[in-house]
Amino acid sequence: MTIESLPGSSASLVTKKSVTYFSNPYVLGLTITAGIGGLLFGYDTGVISGALLYIKDDFEVVNQSSFLQETIVSMALVGAMIGAAGGGWVNDAYGRKRATILADVVFAVGSLVMCAAPDPYVLIFGRFLVGLGVGVASVTAPVYIAELSPSEIRGGLVSTNVLMITGGQFLSYLVNLAFTEIGGTWRWMLGVAALPAIIQCLLMLFLPESPRWLYMRNKKAKAITALAKIYDPDRLEEEIDLLSDVYVEPGNSVSYFDVFKSKEIRLAFFTGAGLQVFQQFTGINTVMYYSPTIVQMAGFSSNQLALLLSLIVAAMNMAGTVVGIYLIDRCGRRRLALTSLSGVIVSLFILSGAFLLQSSSARSGICGSLNTQGSCGGTNLGWFAVLGLALYIASFSPGMGPVPWAVNSEIYPETYRGVCGGMSATVNWFSNLIVAQTFLSVVALIGTAGTFLILAGIAIVAFAFIIFFVPETMGLSFEQVERLWKDKAWGTGDSQQSLLSEEYEP
Repeated sequence: MTIESLPGSSASLVTKKSVTYFSNPYVLGLTITAGIGGLLFGYDTGVISGALLYIKDDFEVVNQSSFLQETIVSMALVGAMIGAAGGGWVNDAYGRKRATILADVVFAVGSLVMCAAPDPYVLIFGRFLVGLGVGVASVTAPVYIAELSPSEIRGGLVSTNVLMITGGQFLSYLVNLAFTEIGGTWRWMLGVAALPAIIQCLLMLFLPESPRWLYMRNKKAKAITALAKIYDPDRLEEEIDLLSDVYVEPGNSVSYFDVFKSKEIRLAFFTGAGLQVFQQFTGINTVMYYSPTIVQMAGFSSNQLALLLSLIVAAMNMAGTVVGIYLIDRCGRRRLALTSLSGVIVSLFILSGAFLLQSSSARSGICGSLNTQGSCGGTNLGWFAVLGLALYIASFSPGMGPVPWAVNSEIYPETYRGVCGGMSATVNWFSNLIVAQTFLSVVALIGTAGTFLILAGIAIVAFAFIIFFVPETMGLSFEQVERLWKDKAWGTGDSQQSLLSEEYEP
């Protein structure tokens, strides 16, 4: 069997026309607009790390309780977990466009509640609402972008959503710095997030629904109109044929329990969810939520300096994601993730070593001034820790940042994409919640050095997981990916390697 005989073959399409990231301004515009959901995701992730420094100043009860600090950070994750769990159903029932608008409204309301919060408990409620919006958006944006993307550049376009996440984190640190000398600092930091949510809500009113969702709902004319703005006439005809092959009668929706009835869907979900778990358990949002705190642990006591160094870390995160966008459709998902994890492992060992040396110096009395100046006998351990943070971000952001979201947007069949995407995003948020809620407590129990050592061990396990369980999906159509899972589940038909070799055969 050749690749051309498989449903959804894109081999002929690749040879007909070279599709590049910037080849269709319309698709790029849709991607960036949908990616504002990622911007909200990233902004919320980053802004709380700086705002928390000032919330502790305003509310003494927060300053005295690590548990309240962790809850303020992690309550958004509780909301996001619930939003992601329901977001898959909302996507399938009402469409990607309406799901995005719903997420924007809930997020904007939550931001305004936080801005006006009279006490920590109202603030926590606002964090929950913001989390609900972010959770729905985290499911919707990658699926919406993937379903509007040509398969040749799907990875790069979906990764643009991750670029928006990292851009949101960078923006949050700029906002943090901008409001450091203004009264009500943290209220401005949290409240200004309503603005991009409102902008996206208005823009989405003028954008099309996902053509695949429209086709599944028997709205073929609207689906073809949307596709016609993306593809030239020859390619359009082939895309319509693909949609006809996978068409399911309206009402034949799947439930969460249906995911576990099919061997190939179980295998796909295990792979997608596993990637989401390892993305979080290798510590990325520990770094992003608590990077100012980590910098202060390294010996830099100034709030402003901690925020400035964190801004540099966020800028590196953005730059690394751009590299990932360039590479993901060139070197593939697997190789990019494995290379990324290699650097993550090294950097986590560096961080662990820096804090271990700091702890040893403090205990020996050699470096009594480390906590205030970040230096010890000419050896700058504080900067050594910051170097470890920078290397971590430079390694993580091109690979383990975008790859889990890109893979999860493309490995599920049409009828399962919303449900499985929602479940997988829920796993991501639940893992995120565990890390955020326990990080400070684990540091208090075993020390910063031990905590980063545990994260390094998890990264090694993640490396092995990708080698054994994650297939390469670069350049494959949705239909080819579906065939790949069937072959892996039942051991029949073409192997993944034969699919790939024939896909790119001259």
